[in-house]
Amino acid sequence: MPIYCWRHIFCYNPAFNLHFESRNPMQNIRNIAVIAHVDHGKTTLVDGLLTQSGTFSEREQIDERVMDSNDLEKERGITILSKNTAINYKGTKINIIDTPGHADFGGEVERVLKMVDGVLLLVDAQEGVMPQTKFVVKKALSFGIRPIVVVNKIDKPAAEPDRVVDEVFDLFVAMEASDFQLDFPVIYAAARDGYAIKDLNDEKKDLQPLFEAILEYLPAPSGSSESPLQMQIFTLDYDNYVGKIGIARVFNGRVKKNENVMLAKSDGEKETGRITKLIGFLGLARTEIESAQAGDIVAIAGFNAIDVGDSIVDPSNPMPLDPMHLEEPTMSVYFAVNDSPLAGLEGKHVTANKLKDRLLKEMQTNIAMRCEEMGEGKFRVSGRGELQITILAENLRREGFEFSISRPEVIIKDIDGVKCEPFEHLVIDTPQDFSGAIIERLGRRKAEMKAMNPMNDGYTRLEFEIPARGLIGYRSEFLTDTKGEGVMNHSFLDFRAFSGNVESRKNGALVSMENGEATGFSLFNIQERGVLFITPQTKVYVGMVIGEHSRDNDLDVNPIKAKHLTNMRSSGADEAIKLVPPRDLTLERALEWIEDDEILEVTPQNIRIRKKILEPNMRKRSKK
Repeated sequence: MPIYCWRHIFCYNPAFNLHFESRNPMQNIRNIAVIAHVDHGKTTLVDGLLTQSGTFSEREQIDERVMDSNDLEKERGITILSKNTAINYKGTKINIIDTPGHADFGGEVERVLKMVDGVLLLVDAQEGVMPQTKFVVKKALSFGIRPIVVVNKIDKPAAEPDRVVDEVFDLFVAMEASDFQLDFPVIYAAARDGYAIKDLNDEKKDLQPLFEAILEYLPAPSGSSESPLQMQIFTLDYDNYVGKIGIARVFNGRVKKNENVMLAKSDGEKETGRITKLIGFLGLARTEIESAQAGDIVAIAGFNAIDVGDSIVDPSNPMPLDPMHLEEPTMSVYFAVNDSPLAGLEGKHVTANKLKDRLLKEMQTNIAMRCEEMGEGKFRVSGRGELQITILAENLRREGFEFSISRPEVIIKDIDGVKCEPFEHLVIDTPQDFSGAIIERLGRRKAEMKAMNPMNDGYTRLEFEIPARGLIGYRSEFLTDTKGEGVMNHSFLDFRAFSGNVESRKNGALVSMENGEATGFSLFNIQERGVLFITPQTKVYVGMVIGEHSRDNDLDVNPIKAKHLTNMRSSGADEAIKLVPPRDLTLERALEWIEDDEILEVTPQNIRIRKKILEPNMRKRSKK
């Protein structure tokens, strides 16, 4: 998934290149990552740093959250792909990598941390330490990094910056941080308003205190430009004209355009080749450069076999770097060709070959996911969580693909002869009145409560350890139980012994027993039986799920029945038909809702739920 259009930026700019070659080699570079829990303000802060560094000219129009370049990122307000940019401040080049905050994209964070020398750890001044904060801190501390802690959103009415700093300190202690790491610098900020302060009583002007802290506390890159070449790839991109593009950090040595180098693969395989493109970063621009040296972050092209974790080394003195450890997927779904009665009517790409090519293309740049062909136009796609999989499905849908998805299932591992499954750390913020219902419901899903702490404004924070299976399908129940006021976050813990059966959806489905168009008259009678997913004039077919039954069994219904007309005058006026608005099915919501005997039909225009076996009698026989 290209982040920017590469062919628009392959232009030679002598001034840009001069910047790469004419500086004091190592002291004038800082390589940093911005890490935090989802929605704590990472991308907004990077926007502020870009704007206030003078990287953009006054004439340039800058969008809000400029680093979120993907349509889905803009709509959802979350970062999905890590992205890098660079700014100049007082003669120092600061390479900044904006990382995703959602647990499903934890693999992105881990590999970015290997490429940087320091991090900005953002923590919300109200929410404090959250599950993903713990995940990213653990990773950063394990690499020996001392973060600059940025307590963001101090302008919130309920902000408690001092409490949050104490929480971060306690977290560092719990993670067994060294004395050096425990002595972390703290900056208070409101990224949206564009200011940072060292002390809560300081004047609120701009982000200069943060720039100064970066130069003061974060180390310059180690390594030498005179040593043999060592580069490592940490992100992939793809362009139809250039092929695979690797974004890499130069750890040692120098690299030049058109230079012969060796690609050392993670599995030990080696191949020599030539760097055809060498690209440098500044602001949002990507421009061809002639050379780069130790400490720089650049993009290279010329190798089709390039993957994340591979090293680019000097052919005469090859010294590959350690390959990267990548987190294993924990969840999988089956993508398949759409074979419903309405197949092929709404999509551009409907064949197995098209679907296969697109999924394999995704795997070229998204290394946290796996794809296996299962035959008969069926593909098993594994990832880190439901969100990651639904993001892929949503992208396919927008590109005109038509396909079906099965219910997510967790990946079971055999560890030392013990059947193991993934467990998650779940944190819930809820109004206190609802905590009893949540605890009861999660207990049935094999969750173990670890903490219960009162918060401001009548809210309670609940912490659980729960099998990942127990979370599938829980979100919609949670929203109902908390009347939409609760917030839940979770992150991967580890693999543990299998915990037995987990309760899933309690309600059955309302299933169509006819083909045709739904009528208002029929839906009016059906809505007494449960919650509808469709409106009048929706096309339906036998085996299509049109709603949720109020009881635990499936019910076959006729949604196309029209009112029987007669030429006899009625003695009284007909009762007006009033339909309850149907439940809006988003991709995530529908994927969570379905059971093992159901699949999701996804087209550019519609999301439908259907039974795997459409014919009612055959469905009943298969259950016996």
